[in-house]
Amino acid sequence: MFTRLKVLFSRFYDTIFGSQKIIQLGIYGPPNSGKTTLANRICKDILNTDEEMGAVSPIAHETRKVTVKNRITISHAKKRMVFDLVDTPGIATRIDYEKFVRSGMNAKEAKQRAKEATRGVIESIKWLDRVDIVILVLDSTKNPYNQVNLTIIGNLEARKIPVIIVANKIDLKSSKLEKIATHYPNYHVVGISAKFARHMDEFYEAVLKARKQVKRH
Repeated sequence: MFTRLKVLFSRFYDTIFGSQKIIQLGIYGPPNSGKTTLANRICKDILNTDEEMGAVSPIAHETRKVTVKNRITISHAKKRMVFDLVDTPGIATRIDYEKFVRSGMNAKEAKQRAKEATRGVIESIKWLDRVDIVILVLDSTKNPYNQVNLTIIGNLEARKIPVIIVANKIDLKSSKLEKIATHYPNYHVVGISAKFARHMDEFYEAVLKARKQVKRH
């Protein structure tokens, strides 16, 4: 896995190439699409560490605060990119605490989680003013054409931020990668399984190519 992509993570490198633009690479998407699983996979692949950026859970909105891993370097085929990895809380148009109750939380815990999740959504949207490239993670087993995804895409288009759409969970039988590609023909769609590290080479290649689309220097 990932044998052709040479990866480095070094503070010393930043000293040598200090003038290079540090890309803010934001991971966005709806809740439970696998954003933090992907962030953890990137850290494992590139930093060669089992240290994770965040916890994952089948319950929505496990990630409720923006988390940043600084100064990660990808180098491959004479292409190099230094980036800060930004893992964001899931975007939702409505957060109902009763859903958390149905997942097993008591009313107090559910209301607190809903409150934190709402703050997380606001924080995620604010970070769009800072990120240079967005990795939009969608669950490939679900309908890609919904209000949440359209809201995210609309915000990205308004800001003219380069986007890579990641169709995650292709390891599942109900995955419909082609449906996502059909609904979003104007975007580079990469099918992966962040959990099982499938097609990650293609993902990293897409990230390096997206660097050319960044207008700010």
